[in-house]
Amino acid sequence: MSSNYSSAGGARVSSLRRIGVIAAFLGVSAAAVVGLRPTSGVAEVATAVPAAQPEKIPLPVVPNPAFEDIIQNAVTDALAVPEPAAWTRVIVARGKTLSNIFEDAGLPPQDCLLMTRLGGDSSSLKKLRAGDALNLRIVSGRLEELTYAIDETRTLSVRRRGVGYESTTLTAALQRRPAESVGEIRNSLFADGRKAGLSDRMILEFADIFGYDIDFAQDLQEGDRFAVVYENILKDGKRLREGDILAAEFSNQGKTYRAVRYVDPEGRAGYYTPDGQSLRKAFIRTPVDFVRISSGFNLKRLHPVLNIIRAHKGVDYAAATGTPVHTTGDGKIEFMGKKQGYGNVIVVRHSGQNETLYAHLSRFKPGMKVGAKVRQGQVIGFVGQSGLATAPHLHYEFLVNGIHQNPVTVSLPRAVPLNPSVLAKFRETTSPLVAKIDELSNRSVASLNR
Repeated sequence: MSSNYSSAGGARVSSLRRIGVIAAFLGVSAAAVVGLRPTSGVAEVATAVPAAQPEKIPLPVVPNPAFEDIIQNAVTDALAVPEPAAWTRVIVARGKTLSNIFEDAGLPPQDCLLMTRLGGDSSSLKKLRAGDALNLRIVSGRLEELTYAIDETRTLSVRRRGVGYESTTLTAALQRRPAESVGEIRNSLFADGRKAGLSDRMILEFADIFGYDIDFAQDLQEGDRFAVVYENILKDGKRLREGDILAAEFSNQGKTYRAVRYVDPEGRAGYYTPDGQSLRKAFIRTPVDFVRISSGFNLKRLHPVLNIIRAHKGVDYAAATGTPVHTTGDGKIEFMGKKQGYGNVIVVRHSGQNETLYAHLSRFKPGMKVGAKVRQGQVIGFVGQSGLATAPHLHYEFLVNGIHQNPVTVSLPRAVPLNPSVLAKFRETTSPLVAKIDELSNRSVASLNR
């Protein structure tokens, strides 16, 4: 899109040629004027008075306003090159269509119809969203060119061709560059992750990677350390966004957890320990993100509402009303509805003899129903205060063979590890990432020991 479609260059060359011709003509005219100068008269005066200094006789002035006018007009013409048509950037407002944009710009509606009927990627102009940007090049009230970024890599370019338009799609390659970040827990993973330069999305991804082994609601301690190697995505040398986490380390309560990203031969990406064990487990530890435990597993707890000793066979996670609740493992909804003091509750049956329960929900996610299959991490409802609850929170239970287990301490089985046939390729691919994490870890420890 760096091409200049203006014809200004041709106009300048033509004007300069004209100036050259005029200058040559003026040179010939000046020579003719000198040739016609009355030198004989001067010679006669010098002969008549030999003893005196020859008198300086001024050359006759030949008025020639026509030449001056020609020069001025030629120079003016050469400088008055039309500027290239400026681009106008239009941000699509809510509810606006391409037709509305053309109308606001004073462009004929038939041009809009011609563009939207081109087919191919031009059909994306029919689905403009609020916040999208269009670039218009308008000359003398006519739209000569339009560009529209369809996505990160594709840009639609529509140009006038005769009485109609033609479209092309320009594809730009994205560059991926590794970046790194290290930090130490002083307040929370969010606060200290941001301080280390990580975005909220990256912090959530980091927590998801280690969420099978670490309960970020209660396991964090001051002095825990983290290191992250991730990708920066660039287009034409400019940073667009962060990419995936490539490798990560978290030292929690003296124990170190590591993860490297690997794409298997079937194209499935996952996070593994450096020796090829999957970090994914059949269950995630917590069903809500970054909340505190307000009441733990306790078989002799005094009920806060009934004021009697009643076993608390689950864990309460304090969170604001409306916080999404995720199922902790793949399974099928066995029960959904109201259940005595639980209020709004969902029970999920998992493979084997495992069962999980989610209570005090404010509402269920639309589409949930008894018998529906759910995936690990899928949102099934939202935190609330239904039933016998004194404040908004999620009550979560984990049962094995019908017996309640402490969700915080129950042993969670891991997912299937990598096939031994791909371990050699895995180690070859991930060894540079492991070396980088070693470097960051050593740097982090050295900085703490200063």
